Order: sequence, then structure tokens, then C-alpha cells
Amino acid sequence: MFRTMMACLLATLSFLATAAEPPKNARLHAFFDRAFQEDLKENPVQATFLGVDGMNDRLPDGSAQATARRKARAKARHAELLRFDAKALDTQDRISRDMMLENLRLEIAENDLYGDLPFGAGYADSWLVLSPLQGIQDLFVWIAQATPTRKARDYEDYLRRLAGIPLLLDQATARMRAGMKSGWMPPQAVMTTVPAQVEAFAKGDPAQSPLYLPFKAFPEGIPDADRTRLRESGARAIAQVVQPAFAKLQAFAENEYIPACRRDLAAENLPGGKAYYALAIERSTTTRKGADEIHRTGLAEVARIRAEMDKVIASTGFKGTFAEFLAFLKDDARFYYATPEELLTGYRDIAKRVDAELPKLFAELPRLPYGVRAMGAHEGDNPEHYSGGALDGSRAGFFEANVNNVSRRPKYDMEALLMHEAVPGHHLQLARARELTGLPTFRRAGGYVAYSEGWALYAESLGYEMGMYKDPYSHFGALDAEMFRACRLVVDTGIHSQGWTRERAIQYLADSTGMNNGMVAAEVDRYIVWPGQALGYKVGELKIKELRRRASDALGDRFDLRRFHNALLDDGALPLGLLETRIDAWIAAEKARNALSRVEPRGTAVR
Repeated sequence: MFRTMMACLLATLSFLATAAEPPKNARLHAFFDRAFQEDLKENPVQATFLGVDGMNDRLPDGSAQATARRKARAKARHAELLRFDAKALDTQDRISRDMMLENLRLEIAENDLYGDLPFGAGYADSWLVLSPLQGIQDLFVWIAQATPTRKARDYEDYLRRLAGIPLLLDQATARMRAGMKSGWMPPQAVMTTVPAQVEAFAKGDPAQSPLYLPFKAFPEGIPDADRTRLRESGARAIAQVVQPAFAKLQAFAENEYIPACRRDLAAENLPGGKAYYALAIERSTTTRKGADEIHRTGLAEVARIRAEMDKVIASTGFKGTFAEFLAFLKDDARFYYATPEELLTGYRDIAKRVDAELPKLFAELPRLPYGVRAMGAHEGDNPEHYSGGALDGSRAGFFEANVNNVSRRPKYDMEALLMHEAVPGHHLQLARARELTGLPTFRRAGGYVAYSEGWALYAESLGYEMGMYKDPYSHFGALDAEMFRACRLVVDTGIHSQGWTRERAIQYLADSTGMNNGMVAAEVDRYIVWPGQALGYKVGELKIKELRRRASDALGDRFDLRRFHNALLDDGALPLGLLETRIDAWIAAEKARNALSRVEPRGTAVR
């Protein structure tokens, strides 16, 4: 009996582990590698962000001809990929094929919405060129932060990139003019801050420009004469090439583009209609959920979280309404740092405390380190964010803290923010993906909003298990962070499919969360100009929590949270449906592994 049981278990484990897997398909991997390299050539800025050398002197081609080329290439790739028989591939190759096919399907569907217009699904092809968040004015700051500065050649490459800015901005302006004729334009109501953002690059002391950053420090080995020459060349390029180009863009934005922007808000009112918003939802959530369903989910989550917030308020002994408690938090100086330096130090202290708890929750951790640094002043009240490390581990990741208005960044939000943007959130997930060298590069470097942001929001909830949020106000801050992600489900769908006004959205978010008025307005404007993107956070988090409950219920006291977390991470970013399939397979494998460990060893009497 023992031998029969052992044989069955070993057979089950062998099937689950290999299932007679064929070898890696070399032709398919060559296709993936070729596609990835082609994409980097089309968007060399992405190569810089990933730490891939050889293209640091280039900018994307934003011409109509390049957009048409990229549209045609997406269809050609889709057709070529379909010729690989999924049944003849091993598990990871099937996953890679399915992922790229789905990515291409969505890209082609969006491209088809634009017809012959010079717009496409890629960054260099987007009709949404100027916006208060992640507009083209932000692109060059990210480049300045990510550009390598190891040798003189790196600075020369950066100078050549600066020289290409006028052409790229002219190409962007041409796309905006096409948007003015076709109706693909952002709402005017959210564009008021854009001219000032652009102006930061259009005037002033070149040495104080955000784009001068690489010239502020040089590595050892670059002679003083070269340093002087490079600094002078950088200042001259910014003054004579970059600033005039941005001044031209600013004048166009103020005098022509923004006055012509549309007066309504809803994405469903764009020329692409409901199909455009449906695609935006699908891209963000990797599901086919409709706007109405997501809206209902948001309302239910808001009600649930509000009940938890009320309990925490009661635990502080505060006597008053919810609105009065929010006012108390905003007005009490003890909840705010006095200087940017104190705020940064506070984040770094939290980071050290969180780092020490990570081994309790993960079987394997990434090697890439991360740092905490300040966001640029030009970003105003935009939210904190994460800047990823290099693909080869040669550049660390960074949590970028907003220190521009410290009186608006409460201490009680900081633990949740650090865990979302750094560890165990974005940095841990993305750094782990970078190190999965057995996967195609497009998977190691890519991502999905629902997975990546869903993971980061789930990571916030791990704070309870890591000994964070002990202070009731930090506990409230964690719930407040979750609340405003729940509100996103309500507000985004309200604006883009239910006719909500900007004022109604701002009031709803202000009434439901402890965010200050400036941040509330910035958040709502983000949802308006970036339809659907904010939906992925809560949708992804809810799915991950559902999968954790499923695994815990199925495995009982043999559920290993550390192994579960690595099961979530160790395929890289996945669409939610595919993630669910992979976790179901992991649960089955864990059951078999646990059953095998219970079998009595050979030679033990069976009674």
C-alpha cells in the first residue's frame, strides 16, 4: 500500500512539474528577442530607463511615418506569432506567446480606432501629448535622472539627445494639431497647470534647469578640462536649443491648443466613443469588466473601508464627525514635518524598518537595492512614485518622495506610501522580475497596471503583518490610502461613463478621504486625462487577495505565505486571468508536495 501511494504521488508531482514539457523553442525566443530590440530602437528612451546601452543619444521618432510603421509592425508580429503552435510549446513559452498575442491584440484594436490619423497606442504615437501628469514635459526629466554618467561619452550622448528635442517637440505639436482637427483632445478644465509646467523648461538659468542634472556631478577619471567643456556645452544646449523649443511649445499650448481643448470630460465622448473607454478599462484591469460593474464594486469597497476608518477614529477617542476628524488631521502640526530634509529622513527610517521584516514574507528576495530621493520641484503636488532600476542591475531603483509642499504630506500616510512604491511594493516586484533570467526580456521588463499596481496596493496591506500601522493615525493613513484607490473605481467610471462633473468628482474624493484639496484636484485631473488607468489598482489587489484566500483555504495549516508570495512574483507580471491559472496550478503542486511529505518513510510499518 505504501509503495503504491508513493508511486502515485511521485507520478503526480512529476506531471505537475514537467507534464512531458518540450524544450524551449529557440525560434520563438529569437522572435521575442528581435521584437524587444525593435521596440527599443523605436523608443530608445526605454532603453535608457532599462539600462541598455547603445541608444542613449537618441529620441523616439514621433513622425506620422514612424507611427504608420509601428502600426503595420504590430499586425505583422501578430500574424507571425500565430504561426507558433501553442500545443508544441512548454509552459513558459505558451505563457509568453499568449501574453504577447494579447498585448498585440489590444494595441491593434486601439490603433484601429484612430484609422488613418497619426496616432497609435505607443508613447511616441499618443494623441495625448500634453497633460498635467506624464506629459511630454516630464519625459526629459526622467531621461536626465536615468541617463548614465560613467564616462565622457555618456555626457556626449546626452548632449546629442538634447539637440534632438526641438524635432521631437515639433512632431508632438503636429500630432496635437491633428488632434485639434479630429477631436482627439484632452478636456480644457484639467490643462490649466500645463503651461507653468512647460515654462520650467523654457526659461531661467540653464544650470538650474531639471535637464542640467547630469552635468552637476562627474565620476573620477574625467579630467577637469573635459568637465568644464561638458558643463559649458550642457548649459549652452539648454539655453540655445532646449529652452527656445519649449518656449515655442508653451506658446502653442497657451495660444492655440488649450483654448481649443474640448469642454466635456468623458472618454466615452472622444471620437472613439465607448469602445475607447472599454479598451482603456481592459488595458488597465486585464479583464472584460464593464464600467457599471466596476462602479458598483467601488461603492461597496468605499462602504467597507469607511466602516473600518470609523472604528479607528473611535479608538483615538476623538469626538466628532468624520469630516471634523479629517479637518483635525489637516490642521494639527504634529502630523507634518517642518522641512523637506526631515520628510526624507522620515521615509528612510520607515524603509529600514520595512527592510528588516521582508524575510518573514518572502522565500527569495531580489538583490537590487533602492534609495529614497526627492521629486523635482516642477512636479508640484503630483503623487510620489517609483523609478525603476536597470535591467542588468547596474542602477538602483528609487522611491521619489514629494517634498515640494511638506505641509501637505502627512506623516500618517508615509508607511503605506513607502510600502507601495518601494518594498514590498513596486521595487521588490520589479526588481524580482528583472532577475528572472529564464524569461524572455519583454516579460522581465514589462508590466500590467492591474498586476503591478494591484501588487503594490496588496503590499500596503502586508504592513499589518509586518508590525507597521501600530499608531492609530498611521492605521488610519493606511485605510485612507486604500480608500482613495476604492474611490478611483467610483470616480473614474463616474467621469467617463456616468456624466460626472469635475466638481462632483473632487467633492466625492474630498468627502471620502483625508487628502488635501490640492492633491484631490490633482488626482481627479489624473483620472480625467488618463481614462481607466486608475482602475487597475483596486481590481488587481482584490484579485490577489482572492487568490490568497483560495490558497489558504485549500492548503490549510500547510499554507506557506512566503512560498505563495514568490509564486505570485516568479513569473513576472501577468494578466489577472493568467495569474489565477498559475496560482491554481501552484495550489495543486503544493497539495501534492505536502501529501508526499506526510507519507511515512520507507521501512516504516504500515498499520
